[in-house]
Amino acid sequence: MFRIDALLERGDFRRRVRIEEDARVIALTGPSGAGKTSVLNAIAGLQRPREGRIEIAGTTLFDREAGIDLPPHRRRVGYVFQDARLFPHLDVRANLLYGRRRGAPARFAFEPVVDLLGIGHLLGRRTANLSGGEAQRVAIGRALLSQPALLLFDEPLSALDQARREDLIPYLQRVRDEAGLPMLYVSHTADDVRRIADVVHRLD
Repeated sequence: MFRIDALLERGDFRRRVRIEEDARVIALTGPSGAGKTSVLNAIAGLQRPREGRIEIAGTTLFDREAGIDLPPHRRRVGYVFQDARLFPHLDVRANLLYGRRRGAPARFAFEPVVDLLGIGHLLGRRTANLSGGEAQRVAIGRALLSQPALLLFDEPLSALDQARREDLIPYLQRVRDEAGLPMLYVSHTADDVRRIADVVHRLD
């Protein structure tokens, strides 16, 4: 499902990344600076590999030799960052709807996503009034409502204390199981990886 062989460069950073995995949910681990976020950004189209190929679930996103480099909006990637990156001038409902991809088949509808993540009671709130875990659930909902074909998670629990991490993990597991999408999950925490991923790929 994941076929990645790419040379990534950014400033002084240079790394060849090879991932060949048939599992649907992969965790990417390794020390800081190993290139985990660079891999996610290359998949999302936010960073262009110097050379190589990226294929996810049978779709080629990048192939230098073939001249393929899909723009980010055509890659249909739902990206959840370490910080939720919600819009502070919008309430939760508007943040969720902001990511809607018009014209795309609506595999993920508003009400089922809200129910899946347990955020119905938050819809009228401003984002400044959300806890860290609530904000991340809204960010996940926004990613799903963009009608993605792939989900990327860049350490979504790292800014949370242990209690809020425990609160959010069951929602991540529900998204994993019910969305049925390929997922690449970056984490430093072995327990998160064990509870969420099918396979672990380590960058050293």
